[in-house]
Amino acid sequence: MGRGRFVTVDDYEPAAREVLDDATYGYFAGGAGDERTINANRRTFDRWCLRPRVLRGVGSPDTSTEVLGTRIENPVLVAPWASQWLAHGDGELGTARGTAAAGTIMVVSSTVLDRVEEIATAGAPLWWQVYVFTDREVTADHVRRAAAAGYRAIVLTVDVPVLGLRHRDARTGFELPVGAKAAELVFDDALTWDDLAWLRAQAPELPLVVKGVMREDDALMAVEHGADAIIVSNHGGRQLDAGEGGLDAVPPIVDAVAGRVPVLVDGGVRRGTDVVTALALGASAVLVARPIAWGLAVAGEEGVADVLRILREETANVMAQCGARTVAEITPDLVAPAP
Repeated sequence: MGRGRFVTVDDYEPAAREVLDDATYGYFAGGAGDERTINANRRTFDRWCLRPRVLRGVGSPDTSTEVLGTRIENPVLVAPWASQWLAHGDGELGTARGTAAAGTIMVVSSTVLDRVEEIATAGAPLWWQVYVFTDREVTADHVRRAAAAGYRAIVLTVDVPVLGLRHRDARTGFELPVGAKAAELVFDDALTWDDLAWLRAQAPELPLVVKGVMREDDALMAVEHGADAIIVSNHGGRQLDAGEGGLDAVPPIVDAVAGRVPVLVDGGVRRGTDVVTALALGASAVLVARPIAWGLAVAGEEGVADVLRILREETANVMAQCGARTVAEITPDLVAPAP
């Protein structure tokens, strides 16, 4: 796989479209409604510009950081996304191997169900993403299995009381193949903040992360109910259309939680400049999904590792130009509202 073909992570998308059928490509690429939220996720980065410091003796910047006790090579995690086997035969196992090679964390979607332990053999540090199903014992069993297999955190996704209206999928006729167990389960649409205590009780030794927060008051509720970290996320634009871009919600949420828990963000991250911007606004790390999907579709685990390599090298380049020797030196003074 020659590097010249894939200069940025966006270069992987047209290559992935060549190997995926139209309906499957649309399933991964698309979002809810008119896909305004997807577009908002990218536009929000355009509202910020970088303000570089000079003559700081940066040398070769260190992109490594620590998130919930795990040291990673780059502040870019792999976000959870479902049905990875549709992109490549190795599915989540291939993604986990590519993530391990890149030295970062993979958040594994609970839709994977029966491969909990197998994915853990890939060597990547893993977090287990949770959907709470109406059959609570299914959720509890998988959380306990993940903890036993060495997963390092539990990530509760809170923005899917029901599935968003995905018009692109309706038009292409996309449906998960018969026999996909995740499609047979029903989300519990009656969850409340009090249910965090039940979930924590299933694996009390692991940090609990709440993913899908877009408001300051919800962030404060998450902290009040014991969350150890928050992921600012609008589900990649796949749930509520006409939503706010993820990055826009970061500064007010960071201010609201006031350092009590780390704040991460996903949605629209495609460049090292995006990573540095998000961290300068107060995020501890970012997560990506669609670029990982395209890398997996094109080249399996090597494609995943290459997408993460591109983002790490871009992040290091931007840090050097901005005078940041370490992730800790990516501070709020490095960004300003774009004119």
